[in-house]
Amino acid sequence: MIFLDGVGIGKEDYQHNPFFKYNFKIFTKYFNNVPSSKKEFLQSNGAYIFPTDARLGVDGFPQSGTGQASILCGINAPKFVGKHFGPFPYSTLLPIIKEENIFKHFLRRNKKVFFANGYPKVFFKYLKSEKPRLSVTPLGCLASKVKINGSTEVWKGRALTAEITNNRWNQKLNYKLPNIKASTAARRLLKIAYKNNFTLYEYYLTDYIGHGRFDGDVEETVSTLDEFLFTILTEMDKNRLTLLVCSDHGNFEDLSVKTHTLNNCLTLSAGKNAENLADKIENISQIKKELISII
Repeated sequence: MIFLDGVGIGKEDYQHNPFFKYNFKIFTKYFNNVPSSKKEFLQSNGAYIFPTDARLGVDGFPQSGTGQASILCGINAPKFVGKHFGPFPYSTLLPIIKEENIFKHFLRRNKKVFFANGYPKVFFKYLKSEKPRLSVTPLGCLASKVKINGSTEVWKGRALTAEITNNRWNQKLNYKLPNIKASTAARRLLKIAYKNNFTLYEYYLTDYIGHGRFDGDVEETVSTLDEFLFTILTEMDKNRLTLLVCSDHGNFEDLSVKTHTLNNCLTLSAGKNAENLADKIENISQIKKELISII
């Protein structure tokens, strides 16, 4: 599973929707079409693009804390909390994240799970601070004793930085990791996935760009993401793997605003169980249940 933070299906807008503005080849070359609010369902070569609802019957803009809890724990988190909440999970969700996260579910069944993101030293230092605030996935990893990878695993190609190429770690955090191509990172993730029953990789720069607080080259960054996803989709062994790309709320697809949107989330499935997932998943709280049913 590849989680993209803040990615919805927006209007056919060549000025404000990056999928149209930057001509994402994962859409134009693989699906021969770009998803939009008028074309939310696309199918090509055993892969499917379809919308998932992040509003879950609760008024207001969907947020990351409740959205990610819904995805990884299989609950209607905003309904449970009584509102959409984020960026971190609401306090009453913490016991649910601890016991119902998808990692723990598979571990109880003796399945091999892996969180493919690597974290820099500053993160592990923050973990030791008083009452650190963490997003859903690290909380789930800590509760389930799933390893959180560091720079050593990134250096050895056993984990990926959240920005794919290592470039921002080198520029912003003074690391001296080798800068890698997006295609190389994609092949590393595929290699990891072949060894595990469930693998999760998370990408957050889409949400940063959507909020207008990204300090890098937007065109270069989205091109990197496009190449990464395109390589995954075109080079994965579709007889061995099931790929699900999902998100927690809309944002990136409409750069005319710096808030989240009410759009459906962009969801993509490919591989062994792609059609089954596309048929059954209608909202983000169903993702865990349907993944559990196929693994």
